[in-house]
Amino acid sequence: MVKHSTLPRVSSQACEKEFVSLLELSARLGCDPMLVQANNGNTSVKLEGVMWIKASGKCLANAKRELTFVPVELTVIKESLRNNKEIAQDNILESQLHPSIETAMHAVLPHTVVVHVHSVNAIAWAIREDGPRQLTKRLAGLHWQWVPYVSSGIPLAREIEKILRDAPETNVFVLGNHGLVVCGRDCQSVDALLCDVERRLVIAPRSCPEPVPGLFTVMSRSSHWRFPDLQALHALGTDAISRTILQKGILYPCQLIFLGPKLTVLPCSVPLSSLRDYFMGRAEGQSYAIVEGGGVIVNEKINRAEYETLIALMQVVQRVETSAPLRYLTEMEISDVLADGTHRYRETVLAGDSPQGLTLDQPTP
Repeated sequence: MVKHSTLPRVSSQACEKEFVSLLELSARLGCDPMLVQANNGNTSVKLEGVMWIKASGKCLANAKRELTFVPVELTVIKESLRNNKEIAQDNILESQLHPSIETAMHAVLPHTVVVHVHSVNAIAWAIREDGPRQLTKRLAGLHWQWVPYVSSGIPLAREIEKILRDAPETNVFVLGNHGLVVCGRDCQSVDALLCDVERRLVIAPRSCPEPVPGLFTVMSRSSHWRFPDLQALHALGTDAISRTILQKGILYPCQLIFLGPKLTVLPCSVPLSSLRDYFMGRAEGQSYAIVEGGGVIVNEKINRAEYETLIALMQVVQRVETSAPLRYLTEMEISDVLADGTHRYRETVLAGDSPQGLTLDQPTP
């Protein structure tokens, strides 16, 4: 049931129907951890000269229950783009919410409905240097384009504009080291296209050894660290390929924003009995740590957004084979993410998400 307070004031039943369809599609996507984790991902619809886009920090899963979308006049967005500036808050219609950092990207796309998700399968391809070549056959027949990694906001919008000048028919964009964008004339067609793309991009995850039982015994005596019950999450520690991938760098912005630039790994040479002492001072402020060959431990203060991001990271690296040539974020790209509004997004999300509400025995996505 869509709450009346979530509906905009529009002049036609057709527009209201399409907005309701967006709320329903958004809520469904937001409940699929293979597409959306925590508060990431964003959707939009253009109605009567106004683009309704998910507000920054809001959760798509709640689209039918609470005010989630911000109305922004398309003329205002175009003016901001001409001046190469982000949209000023006082130019946003009837809302105290701030539009997604991807508002400019949504606006330059001519389609009525735009969906941007952090698909696990898409990211597993998007972090590969040979991603475009690998996807040529999988996405054959679709109007798709690869977008090399660029910062969110206006830089990404500019790259999309370049692609549309040469290939205006494009309605699927694989964003390097980022995610997936699918767009179309209405929610129904976008939903169908997204399902088709996901089916083509699907990758079976590797199987991995189970966590070391003794790790649970050790961590049960710790006051700051926990042994998560989600069995699959321990692949980050028990799977050598996953550990190798993570130790080489940062793969995509959400990993950096929610899990930090530092990876703490307990070498297998350190006895489990010394685990707590070893991590003292080494993992201060970290939301998780890896025990080489043993499993994963999480900080008692880990937030839901961090935990869901950690699960998604596991899902991504479990879908990358040993020989895959990977592209990591450069030091400059990492600095840009930590310096711009993308990093402030973390504070927006975590402000409304307390660690006390987290349950660590979630089912595998």
